[in-house]
Amino acid sequence: MRLRHIEVFHAIMQVGTISGAAQVLHISQPAVTKVLQHAELQLGMPLFERVRGKLYPKPEAHRLFAETEKLHRDLQGIRRLAASLKGRAVETVRLVSTPTIAISVLPQAMSEWRKDFPDTRCELATHHTSEIVNTLRLGEADMALSLQDPRHPGIIAEPIAQGVMTVIAPAGTWRSDDAGMPLTAEGLSGELIGHADNDPLGEMIVASCEAQGIQPNFRTTVQTYQIARSLVEAGAGLAVVDPFTAASADPAKVQKRQWAPAIPIQLFLLTNSHAPLSHGARQLADSIASMARACLEQGK
Repeated sequence: MRLRHIEVFHAIMQVGTISGAAQVLHISQPAVTKVLQHAELQLGMPLFERVRGKLYPKPEAHRLFAETEKLHRDLQGIRRLAASLKGRAVETVRLVSTPTIAISVLPQAMSEWRKDFPDTRCELATHHTSEIVNTLRLGEADMALSLQDPRHPGIIAEPIAQGVMTVIAPAGTWRSDDAGMPLTAEGLSGELIGHADNDPLGEMIVASCEAQGIQPNFRTTVQTYQIARSLVEAGAGLAVVDPFTAASADPAKVQKRQWAPAIPIQLFLLTNSHAPLSHGARQLADSIASMARACLEQGK
């Protein structure tokens, strides 16, 4: 089968009709019919039962659909990459970040960078780290920010700032004499706010608690550190979060203590190993690094 055959075949399988496939592919119905007939001719067998103008996939069609699904996804990725490369004719910096850094560090860093690059177009998006890797590999972003090193052979992870995991609690939870002291798992009390089971930082906290002989009980779990911070600011409980989230918390509503034993957390600049950064992108990365370190210093 040729690539055009696979494209038409997938469209028909997904929408179920010749007319629907034609609309999806933006071609005429006769063109879809012609490609399908040619595909069936080359295969030497029909792929669909034709009953009163409707198409019903034969068992062979279902097997073929399953086998060609990965190739179809790869073709879509190639199209996105080609469109992305074409769009770079206009000077654009495309940045993807995890939500935590997008909220706590990026606004001020962008503001400083804009003073020197007022005309450069910048596209910002937020994703989780697993999605960020695919975005970089497909050329849909120039660089990304994450608190995790994905350890991917095609991705360069450059550490640009480092802090430690921090416990945040509603104001008044600790005496002023204790507020500056590190907090161990034994010191956790009251309502605890945890992170999703697949969250790497959350897993480190649970492991640290268990290593200290404490089994934490989280009656509330959240998907993002920002939600945890908002709940703490509202007085809903304690949470252990990354240092950037802790630094961005409202000091009038939140107290902070470093987690003990200390768990270092790094902010990584992620780039595609085959795509060096432009001057504007590198300057933005430097601005982010500077602002991230300043954020941690102010948050102490």
